[in-house]
Amino acid sequence: MSVVLLESLTFGLGHLVRAADALGERLVLLTRDPAYYAYELERLPAHALDVVETDTFDVEGVAELLGRTPELRGLISSTDTWMLVGAELAARFGLPGLDPDVLRLTRDKAAVRNLLYEAGLSRGRALAADGPGGDVRELLLKEIGLPAVVKDSAGTGSQNVWLVRDEAELDAALAESAGRTLKGRLFAEPYFGGPVYSAETLTWAGRTRLLGVSSRLMSPEPYFREEITAFPVAFPEALRGSLEGWLDALLAAVGYTDRFAHVEFVLTADGPELVEVNPRIGGALVGEGLCRALGVNVYEAIVETALGRRPGLLDAEPPGGPAVAFVLGYPAAPGVFSGVAGLERLAELPGAPAWFPVKRVGDPVEHLADSRGYAGIVYAEAETAELATHRAVAAANAVRVLTEPFAPGAASGE
Repeated sequence: MSVVLLESLTFGLGHLVRAADALGERLVLLTRDPAYYAYELERLPAHALDVVETDTFDVEGVAELLGRTPELRGLISSTDTWMLVGAELAARFGLPGLDPDVLRLTRDKAAVRNLLYEAGLSRGRALAADGPGGDVRELLLKEIGLPAVVKDSAGTGSQNVWLVRDEAELDAALAESAGRTLKGRLFAEPYFGGPVYSAETLTWAGRTRLLGVSSRLMSPEPYFREEITAFPVAFPEALRGSLEGWLDALLAAVGYTDRFAHVEFVLTADGPELVEVNPRIGGALVGEGLCRALGVNVYEAIVETALGRRPGLLDAEPPGGPAVAFVLGYPAAPGVFSGVAGLERLAELPGAPAWFPVKRVGDPVEHLADSRGYAGIVYAEAETAELATHRAVAAANAVRVLTEPFAPGAASGE
């Protein structure tokens, strides 16, 4: 019996293999580049899963492979790039899956913002920003006001996001965005100030469980570069309860009835405001952190839902474990990634710190203003998320991500 994984997030493959094994299923990974998962694959026993190298952008080719997969029982597609393709293929083969229309909605941040505004779950609405110059500029100033955020409706990793605090920044954002290739369309929304968090939730048949909240410490304005995450944040009971109610209403409004969600929000002086809904488990080391902090393999819930089963995690009382934190490791300058200095020092530091590599030596690092620029992640743990953050930052301060200058004529960072 087989469960097919159509590409994967950078980390979590090992947990998925163990989850499939526990449920009596064989995991089959379809990927364009097995080397992308080298860190995870090197830590798995030989033949722990089937790895099939194929062009995963070739939808009909993937469909042909699915048709030849013995005893195909489920399809997992947890990345932003392949999520819609996975949902459409699951529907084609009669496999359990999310409604493709709901996924299309969650991938459209402007549509979600306006839906929540109409439902009374947001204080601001979205406005299309991709019309002809001057009229759009004046409409943005009138309808949205400043400060505002101009961004790609289907963007990921804080790419193509501009904070505009005055008219000069608005003009610069509109001019710069005109030269970018967007995954969706350009739109504007109010800028909501406050600390950023992400709620890690699991939903089945419309019932949502809040597994916990991760902190998301960001770079200074005007960028939105993610830098430090910790889990679980300790909220007062009343605040946690109100957040659970808001999340229930939010996910119900967008029609999200099943599986994990990673809901990023700002906790403003007037309550939570959505940043975006990611209809999947969180990226980077969020899934790893959930497993360690809850004391269970949460990826079993991913496999169970792919099989059309109610996930046991929805009703379980996990034994718990250490709080976790991680710091994204960015180099000081763009260039060609050449390695990491100071890793030998991690063994002497508290919190069992570890380095999780993302980039390979020789990879270009062109963009340092968003998450495309980090080369790896420093992880640490402690009794509380606050202490884990301190330990992770101390460990991250002991290492340096190194780059060499681009060769003359090669690309350089922006």
